[in-house]
Amino acid sequence: MMQTVISKDGTRIAYDKTGKGPALVLVAGAFSYRKFPQQVQLAKLLSEQFTVYSYDRRGRGDSGDAGSYEITREIEDLQAIIDEAGGSACVWGLSSGAVLALQAAASGVRMTKLALHEPPFVVDAEGHLPPADFTQRVAELIADGNRAGAIKYFMTQGMGAPSFVVSMMRVMPGVWSKLMAVAHTLPYDAALLHGYNEGRPLLAGQWSHMAVPTLVLEGTESPISLRNGAKALAQALPNARLLSKRGLGHTKQLNAKLIANELRSFFGGEV
Repeated sequence: MMQTVISKDGTRIAYDKTGKGPALVLVAGAFSYRKFPQQVQLAKLLSEQFTVYSYDRRGRGDSGDAGSYEITREIEDLQAIIDEAGGSACVWGLSSGAVLALQAAASGVRMTKLALHEPPFVVDAEGHLPPADFTQRVAELIADGNRAGAIKYFMTQGMGAPSFVVSMMRVMPGVWSKLMAVAHTLPYDAALLHGYNEGRPLLAGQWSHMAVPTLVLEGTESPISLRNGAKALAQALPNARLLSKRGLGHTKQLNAKLIANELRSFFGGEV
């Protein structure tokens, strides 16, 4: 059953709460929301061991939104969910959701453990590199009301997906309608990635104060840019380790069973 919490700026954030045990919050990436099929499956699997909080990031699903976007507001949304969970929780973030979770942890949001699943950091010139004006262009397309164009641009220019993949999605009504429903939030994801997807190394020491035990996950089948970004982040965080395994990639369909097994192993251990 859907529940809601009011974030600091007054925005209503919707979430589902399932299971029993230590609190675990799921933070979705671009295009995803709490009713995304693979996220529903992941929450169900994890609810066997944890109390799972799966929420709609602002602007998506049943959550509200504000007139303008600020990353700080999204951090406050996550803080509000964690407050509902008792003031501290394990957190799993996927893709841009991993970047949000990382920034929240760095700003002081209390987390017991943190799992960062393929944050789309581009730290070198190997593999796909988004255009320099990527963030601006995504915002312009949405401002012009061109949701379809924004989806195509984000997927092809931002994620490096072939154009035919987007064309295939357009003829799949159930898929395309879901993408269109959240397309207006793509500038939010682009803003989270700004400065991290330009082919430059991560700034030395920017997370040196973070003590939360962290697992960085990446699939060995994933694009090289994602793999390099995950490795660089694991090295940059003071209390992190990298998990590389086939099947953990997120550019196609999430392997919820494999992800759940790895999260149970990491979150279920001693801090």
